[in-house]
Amino acid sequence: MASQVRSEVAGGNRRAHSYGTMAGRAAPKLETFDWPRDRGNVPRERRCAWDGCDQPGDHRAPKSRDSLNDYQWLCLDHAREFNRAWNYYQGMSDDEVEADLRRDTTWNRPTWRLGGNGAFRPDKLADPLGLFGEHGPGGAPAGGGQPPVRPPISREEERAYATLGLEYPVTADNLKTRYKVLVKEYHPDANPGDSTAEDRLKDINAAYRLLRDAVNA
Repeated sequence: MASQVRSEVAGGNRRAHSYGTMAGRAAPKLETFDWPRDRGNVPRERRCAWDGCDQPGDHRAPKSRDSLNDYQWLCLDHAREFNRAWNYYQGMSDDEVEADLRRDTTWNRPTWRLGGNGAFRPDKLADPLGLFGEHGPGGAPAGGGQPPVRPPISREEERAYATLGLEYPVTADNLKTRYKVLVKEYHPDANPGDSTAEDRLKDINAAYRLLRDAVNA
């Protein structure tokens, strides 16, 4: 996995500009401290940690990928060299890099599926669209059975079944019998001057014709 990283070391944050097939991570941003004007007074422990360098170590950098908050102190030239060579993902496999990126998307906090920790209570939610069904997420019954399956019919046919007070599926004979009962109930002769009954009968006729054609197809 080739990756070349140009780092802007930023306080302990692992932020980087990367070039290549996989993003790298930058070393923490250099921090400069106001040391006394007399550089000879710099404490020994703040000398540059680079082998053979005796310059003041004014800039911090992580000691390793696994200890990003454990710093070493470098002079400016060696801090720049450290940054040019820094590659957080060096030595990691593709799977390890992918897993690390996924952890980073949640700030390395634990995650779980919705409802997986037992705290999700769909019965406490307002669900005007019926997304969770009467049995909870996914509509699965509490007893472990399968959720109800929507009939393989169109929305218009569903409304027609509801208009006639029927449930899918029906036979042609059952459909015709139900239609006759409803026509008799809402016929204008049985409801003189009732415009609501007339409108209802129109809906019944339209629903019957739609389902009759579907059943006989």
